[in-house]
Amino acid sequence: MVHKHHAPRDPHYKWVALSNTTLGMLAASINGSILLISLPAIFRGIGLKPLEPSNVNILLWSIMGYMVATSVLVVTFGRLGDSLGRARIYNLGFLIFTVCAVALSLIPGSGPFAAWYLIAVRVVQGVGGAMLMANSTAILTDAFPKDQRGLALGINTVAAIGGSFIGLLIGGLLADINWQLVFWINVPFGVIGTAWAYWKLKDRTAPKHRPVDWIGNFTFGIGLILILIGITEGIQPYGAHAMAWTSPEVLGLLIVGLALILVFLFVEQRVAFPMFDLKLFRIRPFSLGNLASLGASIGRGGLQFMLIIWLQGIWLPLHGYSFEETPLWAGIFMLPLTLGFLVATPVSGYLSDHHGARPFAVGGMLLGAASFAALMTLPPDFSYPLFALLLFVNGLGSGLFVAPNSTAIMNSVPAAERGQAAGMRATTLNAGQVLSIGIFFSLMIVGLTEQLPAAMEAALVQQSVPEAIAHHAASAPAVASLFAAFLGYNPMGELLSPDVLASLPAANAAEITGKTFFPHLMAGPFMHGLVFAFTFSMTLNLLAAAASWGAGGKFVHAEAEPSKEAVPAAE
Repeated sequence: MVHKHHAPRDPHYKWVALSNTTLGMLAASINGSILLISLPAIFRGIGLKPLEPSNVNILLWSIMGYMVATSVLVVTFGRLGDSLGRARIYNLGFLIFTVCAVALSLIPGSGPFAAWYLIAVRVVQGVGGAMLMANSTAILTDAFPKDQRGLALGINTVAAIGGSFIGLLIGGLLADINWQLVFWINVPFGVIGTAWAYWKLKDRTAPKHRPVDWIGNFTFGIGLILILIGITEGIQPYGAHAMAWTSPEVLGLLIVGLALILVFLFVEQRVAFPMFDLKLFRIRPFSLGNLASLGASIGRGGLQFMLIIWLQGIWLPLHGYSFEETPLWAGIFMLPLTLGFLVATPVSGYLSDHHGARPFAVGGMLLGAASFAALMTLPPDFSYPLFALLLFVNGLGSGLFVAPNSTAIMNSVPAAERGQAAGMRATTLNAGQVLSIGIFFSLMIVGLTEQLPAAMEAALVQQSVPEAIAHHAASAPAVASLFAAFLGYNPMGELLSPDVLASLPAANAAEITGKTFFPHLMAGPFMHGLVFAFTFSMTLNLLAAAASWGAGGKFVHAEAEPSKEAVPAAE
């Protein structure tokens, strides 16, 4: 039976679908990363000091609230798209996203209340973002013939992942003018996109109405939430420990979360209409494609964080930039990464339509791994042309990988299951971002804890700070220095009280609070931690390359023999 909301078979509809979903993905992904650069300006605007111990939780949830919401809900909304109509869920997501953009632009008050208001609204906005991300890929796969999907998904993926890089630049530019513009930028995107979506987007395939799997949704959603909260809490100080991974609270969150995920896997195999059909993982291009996507996403997220810390906390201040202007310039100096990605993604998507995913997905991850190995050899105060070249190569590697990987995943599943398949793919992308925060911050904190306290104490004593005061300042949790570098702050004015600074010779006080003292302190310990972080990223890229090789070449589920559709293989 033809669904009443089906769009007519207009040959131009596929371009309408591509342009609108690309706009939606661009808005959602920019929104996910724009705060990484603009948080210092936002915190100054609402009168909150992000480096105070009581505000660390606010700082982390400001960054992660949107990501956690999208990570948890994309599979659910993908399945709802299959059941109720992909365009219907997508359009509702655009509406929620836009309403929240307006609400964020009108943040009331200041201090902790304003910060928690921001976090709460961004979590709700993440619900809208999850609806967009879960269904845009499925809408495109429905709209385009199989020999054009790689190009279409390549363009859409440029928006989905390229937007996360572009958000860094836009955040720096707008925060430098007025912090509230960081939120207003999404309003015109949202208003135009929502009106256009409700006017033009219709479902091209009949939804399969299924009962809601409440147990599956509950166990998966709550389990993943607890795990992601545990990761967020784990990188915060705990008693005398640099991190809280051994605290009863964090261990409890992770254990209960993992237990609920195991219950979810058990339930999904026994209900008539599961939230996610685990049989899809029997399809080799789907399962290995998602594994590769997760590895690439974690590595890509870690690269973003490390580059921001490297540029804002070390390289830019050493080259004369004030700490207040480093967020803007960090976005500008990271442009080669975005450029490489934008160049490679649509080209690899188009070519993979004709030659299969394997050579591009595998080649991209090998190129990415080589760039991580090369970045580890650079000194803290690197030569920018070489640094820019390595960022461009890394962007090329990511760009070569993502579109073929997305196309292989979406082509491998039956048409009726594309919503949940797109949701699982979006989960690997978003959960990878959240996991990267926990993994890479932990690796950096380990590196800083080993070397930074002794280096800081010796440097402060050399600047005439009394030994007891220098020891106390150097004993501050390494996470404070890490967040200072990440946000473009000079923490020395907070680690030493105004009275202590006033008691020092003027030249020493000026040196301690100047542009180069903190970056020189951070350089050695940071590079020590960077080796751990980028070695891990390189390993993830190599694993993603191996998974992409195992996923096979060119396979489209609709072309399989009926008897082989349940467990197809790709050659």
